[in-house]
Amino acid sequence: MMQTPDIGRMILERTGDAHEVEVPFGEWLHLGPIHLPTGWYVHLGGVTIDVSPTRDVVFMVLAAALVFVTMWLAGRALRRQRAAGAAPGGLAGAVEFLVLFVRDDVAIANIGHKNGAKFAPYILTLFWFILYCNLLGLVPYGEKPTGSFWVTGALALTALVTIEVSGFMTLGPKGYLKTIFFTPPGSTGITAVLLTMIMTPIEIIGKIVKPFALMIRLFANMAAGHFVMLSLLGLIFLFANIHVFRWVIAGGSVGFVFGMMLIELLVAFIQAYIFALLTSVFIGLLQHEH
Repeated sequence: MMQTPDIGRMILERTGDAHEVEVPFGEWLHLGPIHLPTGWYVHLGGVTIDVSPTRDVVFMVLAAALVFVTMWLAGRALRRQRAAGAAPGGLAGAVEFLVLFVRDDVAIANIGHKNGAKFAPYILTLFWFILYCNLLGLVPYGEKPTGSFWVTGALALTALVTIEVSGFMTLGPKGYLKTIFFTPPGSTGITAVLLTMIMTPIEIIGKIVKPFALMIRLFANMAAGHFVMLSLLGLIFLFANIHVFRWVIAGGSVGFVFGMMLIELLVAFIQAYIFALLTSVFIGLLQHEH
């Protein structure tokens, strides 16, 4: 009788980070995974940080390279089409559509015409980088870096720094402090003092919760899809010993996984859009003192 594998362990190993990268068709070519270097440590005072590259790091570098190549190819094609007097089409047209949409309807629409254009490159970088990180998890032997809360946490940290620093630069020290030590309009005397004491910690917590929500939302949505698809594929192994139903189970599992992958393709675009949109909204909220 075939021994049933530990499905839970297989799922956790596949969704977790590791110091190795699988080789496409490695089983057929008798090639093992590529083992990444380990033991790279940085000592900061009494703290030791492991900076050894992992599978997520490799695919983040690949995502960044894909963003660069996409923009480079689209830029070349767009210049060539404009020189010929033709309307943008193909890759150039698709990229231009997405870039203009994110710039005009996400960055400028939520931050404002005055400052929105300055933040558009950052918002566009977030959108395209997250999009490619999401899509890489859908290709064979691929990995989805955004399925790690360390990656989404780092992205949220960049958003937090951008939001707060840009707000400080726009409002100045006095205006920025008003966003922390908040006094409700119309309150005076002891009432104003008490309300300020209550609202100040709430405002500080709100500043922390915003990037935390960005981190959890992206991580949960991307990791959940992987867990569901791997769990469905795990049914094939669980029912492998039942000869009557195993082909039905296998066909049904593959069909459901294919449907989930189509949904995940849509979710990849939606989550990249939502992260960019909410970051723009949070930046815009802190650009105006009122």
